[in-house]
Amino acid sequence: MSATVRYWGVIPAAGTGRRMGSSERPKQYLHLAGRTVLEWAVAPFLEHGAFERIVVALAPDDIWWRTTRLANAPQIACVAGGKERAESVRAGLQALVGVADPHDWVLVHDAARPCLTREALQRLVAAVKDEDVGGLLATPVVDTLKRADERGYVTETVPRAALWRALTPQMFRFELLVRALDAALQQGLCVTDEAQAIEFLGLRPKLVECDCDNLKITTPPDLERAARILAARELR
Repeated sequence: MSATVRYWGVIPAAGTGRRMGSSERPKQYLHLAGRTVLEWAVAPFLEHGAFERIVVALAPDDIWWRTTRLANAPQIACVAGGKERAESVRAGLQALVGVADPHDWVLVHDAARPCLTREALQRLVAAVKDEDVGGLLATPVVDTLKRADERGYVTETVPRAALWRALTPQMFRFELLVRALDAALQQGLCVTDEAQAIEFLGLRPKLVECDCDNLKITTPPDLERAARILAARELR
């Protein structure tokens, strides 16, 4: 391991956000409290000060990136992403080959999570930096969970004890994350987050508690909720 472990960011931002129902622009470029959703998502990484580089994976036909204030940020590099999240993250990691050391930390954050705080980011780094594998922000499940059949009828109540909702950022060693994603992609496994790829290797990421305000923009009401969260922070 190198004497100094460094930190890198990867932001997969190649998605189209079909569930938002907006044909105007992808959801990461929707306007939110004076910025785009993507600008809010990247801001804590730029403000943190410890990141060597932040790689943003964009759709090959992206026409919106150059209109953001991020386009000229010297800490940011762009790469072409893929159709699936794992492909975009892998493209971001490829851009770090030759500059990131095997045991450096890579933090992957959703482009559609605009409410991450600097405090939560720092809490993740502090909690995971001495781990061998890595970890992720998450929030305990508090609702009663039901399993349904194909007709929409309840088949059972699922115990919620020890269940967590996975959030981002997710923080893993560079070499390990490359190996995990390569293995998943080669086997055709559908991984919805980086932790799942790590789990397929038989490893156990650490969960770091985060409040549920760190939401992902998926539907129009999510955008409205994010606006309320950001407005409330301005009043503090």
